[in-house]
Formats: sequence, structure tokens, C-alpha cells
Amino acid sequence: MRAEWIIESLLRAAALASASVSVLIFAFMAYLGYPLVEKGQLGNLFTRPWLPDQGLYGIYPMIVGTLWIASLALLFGFPLSLGYAALIQLTTDRKNAFSRFLRKVAEIMTGIPTVVYGFVGIFLLVPFIRRWLGGGSGMCILSAALLLAVVISPTMILFFTDSFARVPREHLRAVDALGGRPAQKLLYVVLPRSLRGIGCGLVLAFGRAMGDTLIALMVAGNAVAVPGSVSDSARTLTAHIALVTAADFDSLEFRTLFACGLVLYFMTTLTVTTVGVLGRRGEARRP
Repeated sequence: MRAEWIIESLLRAAALASASVSVLIFAFMAYLGYPLVEKGQLGNLFTRPWLPDQGLYGIYPMIVGTLWIASLALLFGFPLSLGYAALIQLTTDRKNAFSRFLRKVAEIMTGIPTVVYGFVGIFLLVPFIRRWLGGGSGMCILSAALLLAVVISPTMILFFTDSFARVPREHLRAVDALGGRPAQKLLYVVLPRSLRGIGCGLVLAFGRAMGDTLIALMVAGNAVAVPGSVSDSARTLTAHIALVTAADFDSLEFRTLFACGLVLYFMTTLTVTTVGVLGRRGEARRP
């Protein structure tokens, strides 16, 4: 009993420490970003462009660029990930070795450093996009979104596969007993029973896409203008934090970096909260 009490106390202390660090980080960013509120720059921050030479430090273009790239990456990556996970599900019973191989490939892809994807994108994807668009640098929203879709796909694949595996085996055997084909089993039993898990995977992948730095930094072009199409260059919030260097730590230019961090913090919090809500609803509705 004493050992259990010690382990439980350690786990509670670890959870409290983790929560405290998160709150302290938020308080730190809010404290250093507060001068923007004092100087009446909060409204301009979310509506104006980034023009330091003119005294404008708006992060609106970076917010738009982040949403553009993350949304397109999810749009490109979701069908690929769902099809990959479905292939694993369809081959589980007939070719177990092949199913394990497919899952292992997805697991290996999650461990590849993002910078490797970035270099591959620069030397292979960017020239292809440049030729396909008929000009420009090829470093644009489309290139970044396509490459980011590959980066976030393994996360969705593994999440979808685990959701498919939680479907009650009795339901799958009932379809087999009725003479149903594997595709029918997937379409009418597995997918409807995995909608919550699929939703959670999508939200987590979207959060992963918003928080990525290197892909946007290396491939998106890093233009501070508001993008008008997928062929335009753009800069994300994470890339903006990495690129902006202010010599004066009390300047508005430096303070805006913490505003970018707060926006990303709120986006991440919303993502985690959404996943939690979807997970609880899924558990509540499970028979």
C-alpha cells in the first residue's frame, strides 16, 4: 500500500508540475506582450500588415498564412491517411504480415525529422511546382501544404488505424456471417463506428500542422503579405517567431513575437479541448 501511495503521489506531482509549467509559460508570454495593450496596438496587431519601417507590426498576414497552409495540408492529407488506414483494416484478416508492414512504415515515417522532409521538398517538390505553375519560385502555400500533408499523414494513419481496431469484433463477424465483402464491412460498420476517432485524428493533425515550423520556414517562401491564392508565398506564425530578430527587447517588434505565441497557445488549447470533448462524447455513446 505504501508503494502504491508513493507512486500515486509522484504521478500527481508530475501532473501538477506539468500544468504549472503550462500556466507559467502562458503568464510569461502575456506579461511580455502586455505593452501592446498599453500602447493601444492590440487592434492593429490583428488587422494591420507587417511593415516595421512604417511602424506597423500586425501579425494578421501570418495568421492567414498559418490557416491557409494548415487547412490545405489537412485537405490533402486526410484522404491519403484514411485510405492508408482502410487498406490496413482490409488486409488485417487476409494478409496479416502485409498489414503489419504498412503500419510499421507509418510508424517509421513519424520518426523522420521534419528537416529531412524540408530538404526533399526544396530539391524535388519546389522545382516541380515551379514548372507546373509556369513561373515563380515554387516556394508557396501549395508546396508547403503538400509537403506538410505528408508530415501529418502518419499521425492520422496511426490514429485512424487504432480507431478501426476498437470496433467490436462481434460486429465484424456478423458482417462476415452475412456474406459481406471487406469493403462493405469498412463502409457500413468500421467507418460509422470510428467517426469520433477520425474526428480526433483530424483535430490533432490540424494542431500539428499549425505548430510546424521547418516546413513553412523552408518551403512556403516567408512573404509577409496576405496571400491571395495557393501560388503565393506566405509566412506562418511559427516561422515568423523564428525569423524576426529584434535588437531592442522593449520594442513593439519584439513584443509582437509573444503575441504570436499567445495566438498559437490559444489555437493549441482549442485543439486539445476539442479532442477531449470528442473523446468524452465517444465514450458516452459507446454501448
